Amino acid sequence: MTDALGILTTEFGLLAMVSAFGVMLFAGFTKGAVGFGLPMICISGIGSIMPAEVAIAALILPGLTTNIWQSLRDGFGAAWLSLIKYWRLNLVLLLSIYAFAQLVVIIPDTALFVILGIGITVFGTIQIIGWVPHIPTHVALKIQPLVGLISGFFGGLSGVWGPPILMYLLSQHTPKVEMVRVQGISFLVGAIVLTGAHLQSGLLDDLTTPLSAWMVLPAMAGMALGFKVQDKLDQLLFRKITLIVLVLAGLNLLRRGLFG
Repeated sequence: MTDALGILTTEFGLLAMVSAFGVMLFAGFTKGAVGFGLPMICISGIGSIMPAEVAIAALILPGLTTNIWQSLRDGFGAAWLSLIKYWRLNLVLLLSIYAFAQLVVIIPDTALFVILGIGITVFGTIQIIGWVPHIPTHVALKIQPLVGLISGFFGGLSGVWGPPILMYLLSQHTPKVEMVRVQGISFLVGAIVLTGAHLQSGLLDDLTTPLSAWMVLPAMAGMALGFKVQDKLDQLLFRKITLIVLVLAGLNLLRRGLFG
């Protein structure tokens, strides 16, 4: 592992590697505090100093490990109940992530950043101004596959599939603890599929796999700190932090796509 770190430092430069570790530490902290945000912050931050494909690869193993922790934090029983409750969403999510992940090596970086930046920024802004979609319970159940498909589209292309799922959960006024757990389950399902898909696509190779493995360390450390903050947040503050993180990440992605 230490040899791999030396190779990575030679390839990307010491400053870029230190910055990537810092971004991942902050991303892990945010995920622990608000339940999501690691992929968006990684793509936005690491993508500012490394190629988009490398940034996507860097977040795969940290995403997998932190989502295991997040989804099982309340115990296996609670995680299983959440999985069953949202099985339609998660089934479509995993199938679509696998399908769309094969396109990552085809779509230009700029187009990818613009698509993500617009989607995330619009979503966050709508929520900040106070608009929350009202979806009746019986309808919400039926549209779970659609939410999974939209999330899988973005997830397969970039490793970011949280915003549509979060919007769906907010529309149902899901309590904080349950929302964090449900997101963790969906993120874990997606992360497992995404890892397999990119082993097949070639995005995880002899260079990017060690990079992703090293990024697990700051991600887990940051998440541990974030969990301590999360437990002290009230519902309104939790929601506000969530939306601010989304908009900032979205604006930076849009900047990267438009201006480089």
